[in-house]
Amino acid sequence: MQRVLLAGLAALFALASGAAHAQISDDVVKIGVLTDMSGPASEPTGPGSVAAAEMAAADFGGKILGKPIQVISADHQLKPDVAAGIARQWYDRDQVDLIVDVPVSAVGLAVQGVANEKKKLFIAHSTGTADFHGKFCSPYTMQWVFDTHALAVGTAQEVVKRGGTSWFFLTADYAFGYSLEKDASDVIKANGGTVVGAVRHPFRTPDLSSFILQAQASKAKIIGLASGPPDNVNAIKLGGEFGIFAGGQQMAGLLVLITDIHGLGLKAAQGLVLTTSFYWDMDDKTREWSKRFFAKVGHMPTMWQAGVYSSVMHYLKAIQAAGTDDPLKVAAKMRDMPVEDFFSRNGKLREDGLMVHDLILVQVKKPEESKYPWDYYQILAHIPGDQAFGPPNPACPLVKG
Repeated sequence: MQRVLLAGLAALFALASGAAHAQISDDVVKIGVLTDMSGPASEPTGPGSVAAAEMAAADFGGKILGKPIQVISADHQLKPDVAAGIARQWYDRDQVDLIVDVPVSAVGLAVQGVANEKKKLFIAHSTGTADFHGKFCSPYTMQWVFDTHALAVGTAQEVVKRGGTSWFFLTADYAFGYSLEKDASDVIKANGGTVVGAVRHPFRTPDLSSFILQAQASKAKIIGLASGPPDNVNAIKLGGEFGIFAGGQQMAGLLVLITDIHGLGLKAAQGLVLTTSFYWDMDDKTREWSKRFFAKVGHMPTMWQAGVYSSVMHYLKAIQAAGTDDPLKVAAKMRDMPVEDFFSRNGKLREDGLMVHDLILVQVKKPEESKYPWDYYQILAHIPGDQAFGPPNPACPLVKG
């Protein structure tokens, strides 16, 4: 009788184990890193984002519920139609379970549309428009690292508190730039500051000189850079050449990455104030992971690249906990579990798909203050996630009243 009972239990265990394995579609968990491999966003995303996803898969053990984890990648060339075509092929033909990264908001929104259509998961890292978790929110889409509102609150609010009460905006002439300017302007005015003017320049313009001169002539204490690479880098470089800093004005970067600072050098970037989700040299946990990343890629990670690792690891843990890679069940489990790792402090994936976590306000060091390679930031303040990101947008149909 005992032998029969033991045999029966063994059979039940084998059946349960087999059922758990059977919940992995196509017997593989496939993650696609859709990114800019050769254009202006390739250094802060690109091969580094691919390496971060591969590190997460390897650190998880290379398998999940007995099935292999595979990471693939492609270059979307910063074109929405190209990205949408790749996403459709990945979801349909190649059975990709999750797409990550996708720099440039217009490209990310195109991929989000395909993810919704195919009912597959997509996590945005290097795209900042708040529409992802606002009017275009979806149960299949998550935004992991930042949005324009968080960067505006982080930089504008803290700079105004420190006496930077008058602002002039240098804004890239596309949706992302407009969002940064609007969100920052609202925060500045709410905190008692003023916006004395703004000028908009073409995206990736080869010459920002006339725009910088207008900002300088405004006499505003702070020149807000409502742009991303490469325009922000060119503006900071020209600011130094035109004597912006020497004249007593300061630049505040609403989106500046550590690779931008490295490319500029501390002499050109010193004094710049910016908000970031991640700094490699913040504590022992950030340093340990970042040094492993550096060994693979040759530069310290941006917040986007660190965020890719964080989200992929959280996704894999959710599959493990759910016992399936079913998209909605995994997404629900991801929301249930806190996001506490080297990247995220006090992280929580909200019902609208936004991962809310603490941010840091930093100032770029002077050359003589830097003690070793990539020692670029002085941390000025830690900004709680709820304060930085704000409440869910009622425009999102997933938000419960």
